Amino acid sequence: MKNSVGNMIRQLRKNADWTQADLAEKLGISASAVGMYEQGRRQPDSGMILKICTVFGISADYLLGKNTVGQKRDEVCELSDVFDEFTQVLTSQQGLMFDGVLLNEEDKKKIVDAIKAVAALAKQQRKKSFG
Repeated sequence: MKNSVGNMIRQLRKNADWTQADLAEKLGISASAVGMYEQGRRQPDSGMILKICTVFGISADYLLGKNTVGQKRDEVCELSDVFDEFTQVLTSQQGLMFDGVLLNEEDKKKIVDAIKAVAALAKQQRKKSFG
């Protein structure tokens, strides 16, 4: 069984250029506990997951590998990447409803097309404004 939470904690810690001791201090735990999380020998409880998310400025869904959109609140990303991921989630989501009505594949396509049209319009207006 792979240790995705531990791997994510390690990756986030390294991206922040912190040691295990640095992260441990921020979380109020021992460096060995951080090491055990990273190695998959121990799993953080829900309270610790919230602390980890707060320290790194991420969502629990991201930490748990359920959502990669908007990885960090202050991270710069390309809007087209967000659209691509949203489109993938929207088209693969089963039982999705809008205003109490189940969406079919055609409805989902219309939503994606509308978002793309608005993005294209915004891009066009931006070019006019900024050259």
